[in-house]
Formats: sequence, C-alpha cells, structure tokens
Amino acid sequence: MLSIELIRRDPELVAGGLARRGEETTLAELIDLDASRRVWVTDRDLLRATHNEMSREFGKLVAASKQAQQGDSDKERMTALRAETQTTSERIEALENQINDAEAKIETMMLVLPNLPLNSVPEGLDETANIVDRSWGEPRTFDFTPQPHWDLGEQLGVIDMERGSKISGARFYVLKGAGARLERALINWMLNIHTREHGYTEMALPAMVREQTMLGSGNLPKFGDNLYRDAEEDLWLLPTAEVPLTGLHRDEILEPGTLPIRYVAQTPCFRREKSAAGRDTRGIKRVHQFSKVEMYKLVDPTESAAELESLVADAEDLCQRLGLPYRILSLCAGDIGFQSAKTYDIEVWSPGCEEWLEVSSCSTCEDFQARRSNLRYRPEAGARPQFMHTLNGSGLALPRIIIAILENYQREDGSVEVPDVLKPYMGYDVITT
Repeated sequence: MLSIELIRRDPELVAGGLARRGEETTLAELIDLDASRRVWVTDRDLLRATHNEMSREFGKLVAASKQAQQGDSDKERMTALRAETQTTSERIEALENQINDAEAKIETMMLVLPNLPLNSVPEGLDETANIVDRSWGEPRTFDFTPQPHWDLGEQLGVIDMERGSKISGARFYVLKGAGARLERALINWMLNIHTREHGYTEMALPAMVREQTMLGSGNLPKFGDNLYRDAEEDLWLLPTAEVPLTGLHRDEILEPGTLPIRYVAQTPCFRREKSAAGRDTRGIKRVHQFSKVEMYKLVDPTESAAELESLVADAEDLCQRLGLPYRILSLCAGDIGFQSAKTYDIEVWSPGCEEWLEVSSCSTCEDFQARRSNLRYRPEAGARPQFMHTLNGSGLALPRIIIAILENYQREDGSVEVPDVLKPYMGYDVITT
C-alpha cells in the first residue's frame, strides 16, 4: 500500500509514478476525502474534549446536590448540561460514522493503487520496452532439429497432458516416472543450495490462506478473479509462497538485530490466469497448478537495493549450475507487477519452443507490502518502529525449468541427459524410454 502521507505531501509525484505504469487513476477524490476525514477527526476530538469538560462539571453539580448545597441556578445548569451533553454525544456519534465511512472508502481506494516504480525502472508500458540487462551462456547448437518438450515428454513417457486434462481439465498435467523424479530432484537440490549456501531458512507452509493474508501481500482485491477460493471456509489457494511468507510477521514489531530475514519455501501454486487464444496452450508453459521454490526477504530499507541484486544472483546461480543459457531483463514501468517497485526477470532459452521462458521474477516491493501487512521493526533499542522492505524471487519455477532441461539436454535419439548437479538426486545419467 502506498503511504497516504506521501499522497498528501506530493500528489504530483504519485500521479507521475502511476502514469509511468499506464495507470489513469485520479487522486483527487482520495485527497479530498482524506482532507475531509482529517477535519472531521479534529472536530470530533474538540467535541470530545468539550463533552468531557461538561461531564466533569455535571459531576461536581451532582456531588453538590447530594450535600444539599445546590441552588436554583445550579439545578438549571444541570438541566442545560444534560441537554448539551446529549447533543454533543449525538454530534460525536455522527462524526464518528462519517469518519468510519471515509476511512473505509479511503482503504478501498488505497488497496487498488499499485506500487510506484523506482526511478531506475525503464520507461515503457508493456513487455516490448523491457531491457536486456545481461546474459549468460550460449544457446546450444544442435546437429539435429530439437524437439519441443511436449513431444519429448510424450515420447519419453514423463509428461502426460491427456490424463492431466482428463482428471482436472485443460491446462493441468501429470508428471510420471522420470518426470516426477526430475521435479523432486530439482526441488531438493534448489532447497539445499538456498539453505546451505545462500543463507535462507527453509519454511513449510499451508497451501491455503485467509483473505487478510491475500490482502496483505497485494493479491487482493486486484487479482481475485485469478485466484482459487474455498468460499465456504473463506480460504484462498496460494498463487505463490510469497503470500504466506508476507503474512508470517503480520502485525509484528521485530526487534533490533533481527533483520535481514531470508526465507525459502517450496509450495504448489494455483492460478486461474488466462492466456490469449492460441498462446502457451501446448505443453506445460502456462498451467493452473505448478510447483515453485520461492525466495523471500524482509530487510532494512537501507539494504534493500543490495538485497535485490543478491536475490537475482541467487537465482542466477541455479541457472548457471544447471548449464542453462539465460538472459536478465529489467522490466519497464508498465510491466512490473502490482506490488513491485522494481523487477528483474530471468529467462532461459528453450530451443524446442524457440523462445525465452521466464523461470524467475525477482522484485523489491520496498515498504508496499509492509504497509498492507503492518510489518515493522526497530532500527535500534527504543527507536520508533518503521516499516521494513520486502523482496521476493522465484528460485526457481519448476515447469519451465523442466522444459528447459528437456529441450536443452535432449539427444538425437530422443533421450535426455541429466544435468551433472542433478545426477546424484536422480540416480541415473540419462532419461530414456
């Protein structure tokens, strides 16, 4: 959530940041309503003070009456005070109703405002304006025509799209045999690298969360139509582990020396997102359920920029160890996510599909999620609590890594070599029929 103080102080800066994202949202109504709310709060507080003073005076008069020390003027004053306090109470109640209504409307408006892009984020409104920051590795040259993963997966018997669709519908899939083993090997290997070498603490998380947790992460209300929900229990299936990891410390104040906190978790992810007709409909590039290893950080704002770069480096490290050629994109203002202030995407080359596939998206949200989830810390003992910064990144998303391995490590006979780092986890060197 954006800071209402920032909107009051510099509405032009906020409007400019939103415009960079292609948002046409006007702030005028929000600013006017906030100004009215503050006037009403001041009026209410003054009335409360008046009410309290009248109550004290009335109490003194009551005490005097009990001691038979009350004259006619005092009796008249008591009668007047009864009427005035009643009127004041009614005015206070009316103002409180106005304030509550205004605060609810302000919150509704604030919840749909996206984060502001950092100055270092490239200009542009869609993916065509994204900038290739750097690349690693050279795409493999084949002596034969490389096959796409949907053909390889079927021939090897490791991906079953037909039965996935039969049991769950379109854009679901089944991994079988070496395919299932490959996913499990990748998960175990990734978690081991992140926890043993990159300094993350592994977490095992619920796959369903409360609405407040979704709101805190920024997935609601904006993306409600893309999420799966158990309406009866009012629980939401995870689109990513970022959601419960953001909620872990909701409404907490972390003590000095606690930050940075670095978490990593593997979870199933569920998304109802729709693709354009005819796009990403073959294979497992875009599906409704998949596994993902997620990196997450809670950091001091002064360390936020450096922690983003190290987050990207941790994801890169995995791609390099897998021997997968990749490039890093700096996303333009119009293409970064709702919660993000800056995002780098890592895309690996897929020779069978003949395209770059995103396997990691690494973002800093600065204090956007912290404000929504009330994530605070004390920089030092006795200091006033401040909002921390949150960062998240895929480390990595499983379906597209599986695609990249199958397509980059395929051999002319249709078998697939297992990357060296995964051989101890797989138990064999080659995936064959």
